[in-house]
Amino acid sequence: MKYLFVLGNHPHISLAELENFFGKERLSLINKNIAILKTEKINPIKTIKSLGGIIKIASLETSVADGDKALKKALAEIALKKAKKQTGKFKFGLSSYSPNIGNTHKLGLEIKKELKAEGMSSRLVTSKEKTLSSVVVETNNLARNGLEIILAKKQNQILIGQTLTVQDFRSLSDRDYGRPQRDSHSGMLPPKLAQIMINLGGIKNPGKALLLDPFCGSGTILAEATLSGWQNLIGTDTSEKAIQDTKANLSWLREKHGLKEINLKIFKEKAENLSAKFDSSSIDLIVTEPYLGPQRGEIDFSQVVSELEKLYTLFLKEAEKILKPGGKIVMIWPVFQNGSVFLNPTVKNLKKKEPLDKNLITPNSKDYIKTRKSLLYYRSGQKVWREIVILQKS
Repeated sequence: MKYLFVLGNHPHISLAELENFFGKERLSLINKNIAILKTEKINPIKTIKSLGGIIKIASLETSVADGDKALKKALAEIALKKAKKQTGKFKFGLSSYSPNIGNTHKLGLEIKKELKAEGMSSRLVTSKEKTLSSVVVETNNLARNGLEIILAKKQNQILIGQTLTVQDFRSLSDRDYGRPQRDSHSGMLPPKLAQIMINLGGIKNPGKALLLDPFCGSGTILAEATLSGWQNLIGTDTSEKAIQDTKANLSWLREKHGLKEINLKIFKEKAENLSAKFDSSSIDLIVTEPYLGPQRGEIDFSQVVSELEKLYTLFLKEAEKILKPGGKIVMIWPVFQNGSVFLNPTVKNLKKKEPLDKNLITPNSKDYIKTRKSLLYYRSGQKVWREIVILQKS
């Protein structure tokens, strides 16, 4: 089967996650918004819950030559087929992820006209944008009891997909804002970014591997790893408050989602002392967002950069000792002054891993840094941006 994946606001980060999750051989890029996956049948709801960077998953229904007549006919056939399976007023909408396909509102009215001619009552769900957000799709229940049609252009063909599921924004928000302990000192890593980072590790059998977060903060990475099926997790931090926050948040998560007990250890320790606490070559994957420096007030960037580079260098030296051969570190390094000031800690016996295949890279991207082999996660107005670095032990 072929599936369309609608990428998030940082498309290269989403692509890198998909590549590590499914493998690059089955992936191709339609445009900066849409990737296509050729694979065996997947469970779309389960799959999207495991992917932090994907907004929608759709089945590729058909493709038509560029032109109004062929497109209108194909859209009408898909809508009629789906509407016949529904009871009551049929709700549907269209999202165009490529320019120059046509007016989606006008196309929607044409479909509505065809449905009426068949004696079917319908409502066209619209938006100010050319695409329906995941919130609009979910609120109107289009993926389950209606229809959202996705349009994307590839050369002279228009691909037509049917949305199967959308990102579970309610659960993500609850895991971020609804957890019992959340503050800027314990950590503010978004759960979906934590999901992405875990997937960038490329571990195919998380139930048998060991993941460590040595700057666990409020436990976001450990929480998302738990939901992703990891059975062996360790979190450490220098702050006693962070340790207690992590324990409280993980306990809340297990109770809320009815999760079974796993092999989870959380204790206070400095990241510079890892080799004294863990056996050599014992850790499969390290995923972490360390202290990123001060977030408020006047900042002396040169001093902050120097201090953080020293801290990260000490940590990486220790991490290399406890990683298994081939083991990886997926780590955030802060970027200051609107993406102009980067960190360069000393990295020995750890090789920077290219985050995604060159065939999946689009020109003039802002979220992929070719010269640094890294990804950039940022929002306009943020003082500190996040550089995602993947390091692998030789």
